[in-house]
Amino acid sequence: MMLKTIRRCYLLVVVFLIPLIASSQPQPETTNDSAALLHQNGQIYLVVLVLSTIFAGILTMLVVMERKLNKLEKELNK
Repeated sequence: MMLKTIRRCYLLVVVFLIPLIASSQPQPETTNDSAALLHQNGQIYLVVLVLSTIFAGILTMLVVMERKLNKLEKELNK
């Protein structure tokens, strides 16, 4: 139980530090033409929606698998 808590804390720290580190990197002065085109046409929102849906699906799958594994571990320990 303690190891699981430590792992979750470590994961949270990593998740919050990655954007901080990424934002501290120098940004290039030239803009990406394809990104500007997507933003201009409003399609960037579609890209963000698709990526968010994929991420939510993966996260949901992991949570369901974790619950099933916990249930099997409890049955095995009985």
